[in-house]
Amino acid sequence: MEIEPTIITNNTEHSLIYADNAATTRISETVLKVMMTVLKDEYGNPSSVYGLGTRAKKRIEESRQQVAEAIGAAFNEIYFTSGGTESNNWAIKNAAITQLKKGKKHIVSTAFEHHSVLNSLESLKTQGFEITLLAIPPNGILQTEQFIESLRENTGLVSVMFANNEIGTIQPIAEIATVCRSKGILFHTDAVQAIGNIPVDVQKIDVDLLSLSGHKIHAPKGVGALYIRKGVEIAAFMDGGTQERFRRAGTENTASIAGFGTAIQETITNLSQRNASLLELRERFIDGVFQIGYCRLNGDRNLRLAGNANISFENIEGETLVLLLDRQGICCSTGSACSSGSLETSHVLLAIGLPIELARGSLRFTFSEENTIADVDYILTKLNTTLKKLRGTLKDIGKNL
Repeated sequence: MEIEPTIITNNTEHSLIYADNAATTRISETVLKVMMTVLKDEYGNPSSVYGLGTRAKKRIEESRQQVAEAIGAAFNEIYFTSGGTESNNWAIKNAAITQLKKGKKHIVSTAFEHHSVLNSLESLKTQGFEITLLAIPPNGILQTEQFIESLRENTGLVSVMFANNEIGTIQPIAEIATVCRSKGILFHTDAVQAIGNIPVDVQKIDVDLLSLSGHKIHAPKGVGALYIRKGVEIAAFMDGGTQERFRRAGTENTASIAGFGTAIQETITNLSQRNASLLELRERFIDGVFQIGYCRLNGDRNLRLAGNANISFENIEGETLVLLLDRQGICCSTGSACSSGSLETSHVLLAIGLPIELARGSLRFTFSEENTIADVDYILTKLNTTLKKLRGTLKDIGKNL
């Protein structure tokens, strides 16, 4: 008998299992309630001096404090943005320009960063910057020794993600930061996938710049933040008014910022307990997939985010499998959301040395606290039957050739 999944969506006539939380998350009820209050009752322009405006401004500053506390920062080190992509662009492009004034035009990063990082670096390359993209071992974890060897006298900036968005592997950020600090190199980390999944403390890891995004932690899309350590010189990202202390002009998205602050506090509460639950789901899923056979786990099994499982299936086209699972009420992905709808092979999987045919047969399942053991068992059941049908079809085709 097949196990029925938990219904986690409202106003639908069918069951749906959402296992693509690395792509985006559902807004929590608490966040939605806060946002509705702001939209209805605190809609004033935060730059206005009358009561309605000052209440909106107060709401923003309260959220700034919430974000700061969540990552161990001071409130005036947090700058709100439209999300992780903007934060990454701001940090990398403007920090690079700052360092260029000091004669440092070499930047080090990795080959499996998010596209917002890689494309920012590509843009800087056209402006004369020298870019080194480090290869990643099959376990998906950057080797510190390899990183140290890549540094030069004119290295001014390093950008290494905290946790990979596709395979979930956690990088040695504190070690990298220590090396950068000793050599006077600015260090940026994309912590979009890390926040809410593992502890993030900017004092302990000693980073200069850190990017965050709201929609990965049950806040709305279109809001994020950039942590800029006090004393770090970095130019404004957008010119205009005085918002975000002259560094990011434009009327603030008060409701989304309020939702972001609420979400980040919600997410870091009882983090260890939440991770224990996610780990149980992930391990049950991985064990179940291995029983199906003809597959491999991408990235280190232990040094990865608790809810992430990236699996390659032999002789299978990943996008076909995603679509067939979708018909059965299961949401997962072939890689990062920014590549969905494209047949381009995952650059992350290629970066860790996966053969192209296995990379094209890879699926990412990412669980949240809304998932259950019943959900995992249902996915495994449907995955097993779907793979058998696909492989049976391929075998029949082979016989007729």
